[in-house]
Amino acid sequence: MYRLVCVGCGTRYPPDEVIYNCTVCGHLLAVEYDLDSITIERQAWERRPLSVWRYRELLPVSIPPVTLQEGGTPLYHLTRIGEEIGLPNLYAKHEGMNPTGSFKDRGMTVGVSMALQLKKTSVACASTGNTSASLAAYAARAGIPAVVLLPAGKVALGKVAQALMHGARVLSIRGNFDRALEMVHELCLSHGLYLLNSVNPFRLEGQKTIGFEVLDQLGKSPDRMVLPVGNAGNISAVYKGFVELAHLGVLDGMPMMTGIQAAGSAPVVRAIQQGLAEVEPEPRPETVATAIRIGAPVNAEKALAAIRKTGGCAEAVTDDEILAMQRDLAQKEGIGVEPASAASVAGVKKLVETGVIDRNETIVCVVTGHLLKDPETVIRQCKAPLEIDADLPSLLSALQSCS
Repeated sequence: MYRLVCVGCGTRYPPDEVIYNCTVCGHLLAVEYDLDSITIERQAWERRPLSVWRYRELLPVSIPPVTLQEGGTPLYHLTRIGEEIGLPNLYAKHEGMNPTGSFKDRGMTVGVSMALQLKKTSVACASTGNTSASLAAYAARAGIPAVVLLPAGKVALGKVAQALMHGARVLSIRGNFDRALEMVHELCLSHGLYLLNSVNPFRLEGQKTIGFEVLDQLGKSPDRMVLPVGNAGNISAVYKGFVELAHLGVLDGMPMMTGIQAAGSAPVVRAIQQGLAEVEPEPRPETVATAIRIGAPVNAEKALAAIRKTGGCAEAVTDDEILAMQRDLAQKEGIGVEPASAASVAGVKKLVETGVIDRNETIVCVVTGHLLKDPETVIRQCKAPLEIDADLPSLLSALQSCS
């Protein structure tokens, strides 16, 4: 029903081969289904719970999946923010409502299930935080060990806590994420651990279900899908899913794929805006949005294709713009997200101001992680609680001073 195919030269590999890059040209691989043999009955999908596994006909797993009931995340209409920036049809898909608090659970339920299907007995990843938390949880669910490499001092505390509590072997390296990924890739190739970064094509299969759910929740295709871009797997995956649905005749229009990066870590944005054939890595990526602090995104070539083939665009936002939108989402919409998540909505605001976005568009921003992923950044932005004496006059006085 499916095979692995090189996105560069088209070389095909059997589905049970454990491989991460093409042995002919070195490019990434993708899961290719025999779509002509697949019949999608939307009514059958609608009878199932809204979740990753609602769409199992377009997923590669044939064993009982390793699941924590991921997916089915809410789609919020951003009424106040939309009114302020002049977008009446602005939505946020809150992936922070997944079991470990980020979209990575969608990929990990498929990735860890495939590890078992391929008879692998241990898993590993490099991470800026969310991948490590998700891998640790799903490996624990599967009953297999997990190894995590993190860039020392560059990962939000909430994410490290998750990886540790779920029992992963967590190692901090004196280097950035890109070096951590190189090291864990080498480890997996030499010692047989199963690599579950987004270079693994099976992991991205779970992440494409974000787009599937948006279609079901909106009842139509949005005009534009806006996603934060770090390693660029998410925007690539969602686009791939839309292409598959278009082939199957269940997509009523291809959304414009739009990628948002932090200004201090924006190689995809530069490639799009300068018309480059490939990205030029950022050697020292820096941003408060740790989840997208990645200078050499491994899925860049897929992301560039997704943006260009759909008539989308890419934009960079500053840390100040990201943090301002994080506060706006929390205080004006009641939606708590980590900084990287707010980048997508901050990017939309900027694209409206520069005239790139039509105000009549229906736009879905993917907000990728929960507020509590990075509590330290939240605390730094907020006033400390006011300490008062334990009596009513002190309470009333404090409330009056705050009004």
